[in-house]
Amino acid sequence: MACSLIVGRLLLCCLLASSLGLPCLTAFDYGDALGKAILFFEGQRSGMLPANQRAMWRGDSALSDGMPDNVNLQGGYYDAGDNVKFLWPMAFSVSLLSWAAIEYETQISSANQLCYLHSAIRWGADFILSAHTSPSTLYTQVGDGNSDHKCWERPEDMDTPRTLFKITSTSPGSEAAAEAAAALAAASVVFKGIDSNYSAKLLGRSQVLFEFADQYRGSYQASCPFYCSYSGYQDELLWAAAWLYKASGDSKYLSYVSENQEWSQTVSEFSWDNKFAGAQALLAKEFLVGKEHLGKFKNDIDSFVCALMPGSSSRQIQTTPAGLLYTRDSANLQYVTSATGILLFYSKTLNAAGIDVVQCGSVKFSASQIRALAKSQVDYILGENPMRMSYMVGFGPKYPTQLHHRGASIPSMRTHPSKVNCNEGEATWFSSGKPNPNTHVGAIVGGPNSNDQFNDVRSDYSHLEPATYNNAAFVVSAAALLGRSENEVTNTSKESVHQSI
Repeated sequence: MACSLIVGRLLLCCLLASSLGLPCLTAFDYGDALGKAILFFEGQRSGMLPANQRAMWRGDSALSDGMPDNVNLQGGYYDAGDNVKFLWPMAFSVSLLSWAAIEYETQISSANQLCYLHSAIRWGADFILSAHTSPSTLYTQVGDGNSDHKCWERPEDMDTPRTLFKITSTSPGSEAAAEAAAALAAASVVFKGIDSNYSAKLLGRSQVLFEFADQYRGSYQASCPFYCSYSGYQDELLWAAAWLYKASGDSKYLSYVSENQEWSQTVSEFSWDNKFAGAQALLAKEFLVGKEHLGKFKNDIDSFVCALMPGSSSRQIQTTPAGLLYTRDSANLQYVTSATGILLFYSKTLNAAGIDVVQCGSVKFSASQIRALAKSQVDYILGENPMRMSYMVGFGPKYPTQLHHRGASIPSMRTHPSKVNCNEGEATWFSSGKPNPNTHVGAIVGGPNSNDQFNDVRSDYSHLEPATYNNAAFVVSAAALLGRSENEVTNTSKESVHQSI
């Protein structure tokens, strides 16, 4: 029975090519891709830039953020191609970056990227700390999304309102508070052996945020229509508790997830809104090392795998003709990068536990097959696709040149110091058919359509806009693929092909 479109098509071609003594798929430099994916975060920085800033086309910006409420909300990351800071998806990005740093520390260090990754994590974590101004107050947005989205300005010129949004005990948002808790807990693990005082501060604040999220339960609606909660807050509470258990070792967090495991749902996506698969992957690992009361999480993450694997009887996510997982048209690569990170982490978990397969109805998938699907997605993003286009800016010979990104599409202050207002930005730079004057290295765009086609047109934000969580998830995947020998990858591909014929 066919394992997958990838296995049945690309990997079959791989086997045939190998038999002829030809190279298999394009050999990508995952270390280079990892470094560029991390560098992207420097281009998204808000606030006073450090002396070691590498994205030199950026300058200081939004230095008065928080002033209306007499709080300091400098720093953090601009969310995507806009100039708004949304804490909820920003915190998710910090969680993912921290996960990569924890799980693949050796691989990332071998690529000389660990210090850069630590800096990226700390830049986001510091903002979360600043935004948490009291035990039951968390600022969740800086900037008016509606006015910002109508204005095409560099961050350095920004004059749209820097409106503040926050959650409190009387106006809660458990998703945002719990994700912030998860991010700080994960970051505390990263810095435990590097800066123990900072790590302890992160963990302590994480615990307070989790109590806030859990005690004052309420769904987050503050920044709609841009980031609304569709999956509810139970996924974030499980995700945060799982990270707090990993960070603190306190059994009360393990008891929390055990007592509330009926919240866990079978899902087919892992995203800024839906964290169930992430929590399930973390907790399935605990189940496989002896915590047998967590079995539901193992069953649910198996279902997630089955929902993605082509050839599965319970498959929910389709693929493009060339094999890209396709969840939905709007910024589809965000779902690809996040799903790929989960698949690679879980295949590693299965291998470590000596588990041979995931059963999907009458079909079985080995850990190496799961990994092969994940690897094919990374390779597709990096250029193994019908367009021969890398969907990471600055990687490979062909990549998007009209990134839907304000700062990248307007000349840098270094070369064009005079102010560019909204109208000039719109007329001269947004509407230009020329490549962006600044290369936002590492930015992963929304990606191709369902037929593997892609038009490099700046106005097409669904396919040309980057986002922090696209890149953070990709960091997990790129790090997971580092250190794989060519022979090991070839053997994995051959096994998958043999099992698919």
